Amino acid sequence: MNLFVMKTYKYELYHQSNVIMLGNILDDMHSIHVHLLRLHRRYYRMYGGYISLGRMLKHITKLKRRRKPHWKQLPSQAIQDVAIRIDKGYQRFFDYKQGKITRKTGRPKIKAKHKYNSWMFTQAGYKLVDNRIYISCLDKWYTFWKDRDWTGEVKNVSVQRDGVGDYHICVVCDNVDATDSLSKTGNEAGGDFGIKTFITLSDGTQIESPEFYKASLNAIRKAHRMLSRKQKGSHAWYRALRHLNRVYKKIRNRREDWFYKLALRLVRKYDVIAIETLNLEGMKKLWGRKVSDLAFGKFSLILEWTCKKYGKTLLKSGKWTATTKPCHVCGGKNENLTLADRQWTCPSCGTHHDRDVNAAINILRVGVPV
Repeated sequence: MNLFVMKTYKYELYHQSNVIMLGNILDDMHSIHVHLLRLHRRYYRMYGGYISLGRMLKHITKLKRRRKPHWKQLPSQAIQDVAIRIDKGYQRFFDYKQGKITRKTGRPKIKAKHKYNSWMFTQAGYKLVDNRIYISCLDKWYTFWKDRDWTGEVKNVSVQRDGVGDYHICVVCDNVDATDSLSKTGNEAGGDFGIKTFITLSDGTQIESPEFYKASLNAIRKAHRMLSRKQKGSHAWYRALRHLNRVYKKIRNRREDWFYKLALRLVRKYDVIAIETLNLEGMKKLWGRKVSDLAFGKFSLILEWTCKKYGKTLLKSGKWTATTKPCHVCGGKNENLTLADRQWTCPSCGTHHDRDVNAAINILRVGVPV
């Protein structure tokens, strides 16, 4: 059975002389972003209410005719997307306040200019031909590194700028056939995430994390020192900031590369993989930077996508399901088990357990399909 999904293809632009014009568009989009959020704040102070998306779009149309005629030169769908983003941010904020979602979400805030990094075309305003994109509002062609072809139906195209200053084209396609075949092995494994060992599998396999952030601490500290010595807002400060972002980008790329390779290795070996749903916010309060460096949440998303792509089954245990203290042989609980106990003996049946392997076996048993 084929699996059709929505997929994003990301391509880096060549370093071209006219790429600065994309930055100018981003700055204009940022000014619209600031204007709309200030409008929201002023409206709330005066009337205690919220401006709907329809009223925002009508307000933008009036501004184009009266006070902001230069906005007419910008792509209209990209301007509408700025308003849509703000509206979605407020809707998430209201949903959190009403208890509809559990993830903590604050009211949308004004982004700094150097952090506003993307704008989108939905239906018109661009043309894709081979490895080139034509942007009609600029009347310019841009060339990008087309390392792979996109498939499916193109839904939208966005232009993104990262913290280093590189520009990318993101092509979002729908109805993409993500099915790929891998031979069945008949193997199953549960995985227990840990602070000392990244993941321990139910067959006893232990996989250590390279801890890319920890390995790059000297480079990070040096980059932060260089930034702190510059006057904020100066050209030297922006150069130092880009150097710092380049260090973080390298760490992120190395970590994601390791995650994708590890996920592929697991789906090639096992037909069914079970992992646990972690309370990451609570773990960060206990172990701080270490949890962010291990990035369990990111790896879970990559593993889920890889399992879907290759037709393997991913199971997840509940966040509050007990998997560490119960004995996988008799089911008896060791209530006296502490974090320092890596080996323990079941008081009911006398079976000797490795803490992480026992948890991994329990995760495999109680896991439910994603």
